Amino acid sequence: MTPAARLSAAITVLADILERRRPAADALKDWGLSHRFAGSGDRAAIAGLAYDALRRKTSAAWIMGDDAPRAIMLGMLVRERGLDVATIARLADGSRFAPAPLTDAERSALEAADLATAPPHVAGDYPDWLDSDLAAVFGTERAEEGAALASRAPLDLRVNTLKADAEKTAAALGALHPQPARWSPVGLRIALDADARSPGLHAEPAFLKGLVEIQDEGSQLAALFADAKPGEQVMDLCAGAGGKTLALAAAMGNRGQIYATDTDKRRLAPIHDRLERAGARNVQVRTPRADTDAIADLAGRADLVVVDAPCSGSGAWRRNPDAKWRMRPALTAASRP
Repeated sequence: MTPAARLSAAITVLADILERRRPAADALKDWGLSHRFAGSGDRAAIAGLAYDALRRKTSAAWIMGDDAPRAIMLGMLVRERGLDVATIARLADGSRFAPAPLTDAERSALEAADLATAPPHVAGDYPDWLDSDLAAVFGTERAEEGAALASRAPLDLRVNTLKADAEKTAAALGALHPQPARWSPVGLRIALDADARSPGLHAEPAFLKGLVEIQDEGSQLAALFADAKPGEQVMDLCAGAGGKTLALAAAMGNRGQIYATDTDKRRLAPIHDRLERAGARNVQVRTPRADTDAIADLAGRADLVVVDAPCSGSGAWRRNPDAKWRMRPALTAASRP
């Protein structure tokens, strides 16, 4: 597919997402099934365009003065991709499979693109009803914080220090060009281009051998700040799939004991394979049961309790930007302490 055809397809997918209020992944899957001629590179590029449009939906609509899917997509090309009007016009030229040519109004809007007078929820690309909540937390910086959650997330990895160090792991992943994370001393970051497919990390020998785990740098830092020490008794009460549990085990050097549990036993399902692959031997998984308290016998024994409580999920907006537009006020109210 040509870049213009990919853009046209992305507009179609975006319209399906917005008009039917459905998850982006479902709309992209359906499009792929009905357009089997599209290769994996085409599908990745179309997904990238659709997700970027969702990330910048409000600001793109502001730029264009129109919230139709085509307008949002065109505005995003300026806002997120940094394309100039001439480049956009070459993509939308009305040729076969390409979007219709730019109108005079669209061209004028793209040329005058400016968010200087945009309200915070527009500049920050978040739902307007969230503005008061974000203002209470971030004040005048809320637009900047929102905008930071509207860019594509990088691929962050945590080096498993039970088996390797950062230098050894980076060398093993050399083909992916990992760079040290900004803050985490055990973090590596793989930059992703706008149209790039996520690398098949799960097939990498370094991953299969347990040298590295996929984990956002923020989550790595949360585990590091917990400051779990070798020999301590640690409880991870919202362990889920075990990302922070594994980080805690590495910080403790497999010495001491971690008790990992979660109120939803389904979330714990992946943890067992991950523990085995990582070589984490100081973790005891406590699966909740309806008739017993999984941690009743641990009262008064913990040196450290880690609670990563379920929340609104706003931290995942960079990877799931459609989720922020499906969020409703009741959900944020329910997630408050």
